Amino acid sequence: MSNHFSAANLKSPGGDPRLDFTDLFVFQSPSDQDKTVLISDYCPLRSDQLFNPDAVYRINIDNDGDAKADLAFNTVFSEPAGGVQAGTVYQVTGDQAREAIPAEETLIASVPVGLDAAAQPVEANGIKVFVGVRSDPFFADAEGAFHDFHWTGVDTFADKNVLTIALEVPSEMLGTDPRIGAWATVSKWQDGVLTQMDRGGHPTINPFINPDDKKDEYNARLPVDDVANYLEPWSKVLEDQGGYSLSDAKDALKEVLPDILRYDRSEPVSYPNGRYLTNDVYSHRFAWLSRGKIPPDGLQPHGDMLPEFPYLGVPNS
Repeated sequence: MSNHFSAANLKSPGGDPRLDFTDLFVFQSPSDQDKTVLISDYCPLRSDQLFNPDAVYRINIDNDGDAKADLAFNTVFSEPAGGVQAGTVYQVTGDQAREAIPAEETLIASVPVGLDAAAQPVEANGIKVFVGVRSDPFFADAEGAFHDFHWTGVDTFADKNVLTIALEVPSEMLGTDPRIGAWATVSKWQDGVLTQMDRGGHPTINPFINPDDKKDEYNARLPVDDVANYLEPWSKVLEDQGGYSLSDAKDALKEVLPDILRYDRSEPVSYPNGRYLTNDVYSHRFAWLSRGKIPPDGLQPHGDMLPEFPYLGVPNS
């Protein structure tokens, strides 16, 4: 998995696949070098779900390197009616971006949730938005990982769908410095309180590195606290599983702690500098975890991706 099934016992957070964040992608727009694409995916292996109307789906941007949000894009959804649903994207900046319930500015309202190949993005004020079901771009031999990395050659996520929130925004909107950090969160209103249910920036971290009794706690925390909370226990994981020395393990963990996907748009995108849809992050993570002892799983990117926004393939039947 990337971040699929990130709760304890490889379940979805809160037992709700709609709250299950799976992947984050950040890259330069192939059609406009002055724009950045931000894609977050949810609801793994399911084709029969819409977004949770009680949830807030957020992409957080840190543009000064302090592991705190300076800008965020919040997306909320209407109650489904007759299989129809719409989403509204809000922007929040500055100190308000660090508030659970901030004052927000509407960017684009009432975007129809796309359910089939005919769904189209919405564009306004130089920003493109797509929300809906798409083909899952993540490719990985999950079965092999659970059997001592004896790769099976089978892509667990081929022909699977996810719920996608895709944005294409002017890069200057993210900050004047070309270096940013991004992470996704999903929160849910429960008894009048907005509770964070899932989060992540880097692929294949929480499901494989944290033990079951730590996964839910991890999902509820913030990246600014990650080094203090996870540098020591995760160093032990790299020592035990990868044969790292303690100092080398701590150096290796600089890639993923805090759990924020760093992207310098002045450099070519290739994970861990941002993440493009075709980057083989699964093989990268296990090579990183084992210090090169685990070979790539040999799988190729999915062939259904599109050359234009929202770039992910149309839903699989």
